Amino acid sequence: MTIKLYANAGWGSAIVEAQLAWYGIDFQLVESGDLFQDAAAREKLATVNPLAQVPTLVPDSGEILTESAAITLYLADLTGSDALVPGPDSPERSAFLRWLVFIVANIYPTYTYADDPSRFVAEESARKPFFKAVNAYAQKLYTQLDGAAGSPWFLGERMSALDIYIGVMTNWRPGKAWHEANSPRLAAIAGRVGENPAVGAVLARNFPDG
Repeated sequence: MTIKLYANAGWGSAIVEAQLAWYGIDFQLVESGDLFQDAAAREKLATVNPLAQVPTLVPDSGEILTESAAITLYLADLTGSDALVPGPDSPERSAFLRWLVFIVANIYPTYTYADDPSRFVAEESARKPFFKAVNAYAQKLYTQLDGAAGSPWFLGERMSALDIYIGVMTNWRPGKAWHEANSPRLAAIAGRVGENPAVGAVLARNFPDG
């Protein structure tokens, strides 16, 4: 059995796809389709993941893994490598865990809510203000994340999965130009991540327009 990754190009699944590529793990990419616009795609993925969200990972064991942070930790255990996830005795461990959860618990949900406000805001006239407010909050969070970032990588001298998150997410709103102007440390990290051949190929597939 081959590891399956349910994914949609340009979505959050790119974070896991990039990690799989970085580790050199063989996997089958299963295109989910547009889960916002395609009801059939949602129904099909819901048979695997009831939330019908990507990334959804199905390892060789057949169990279902969801949530990118959980998958990040799982892949580190699976490979027995601390290359992307600092080990328990690493001095960077606590910072890694703090900012991993910060990203997935604070920044990532702003896309969940603002990508399709109609899922959460019934009144049509309130959707645009909601969208603007959520995006403004996301920018505030990115500014905070930038203030905590080291160089050349988020944790300083060592690369981690945090850098892959940044490499993917800086392609989303508010966009690369905003990050270059307002979160230059994150923009620089994203550029370095893209220089890795395996990760760069994943980014090119998911974000063909750069």
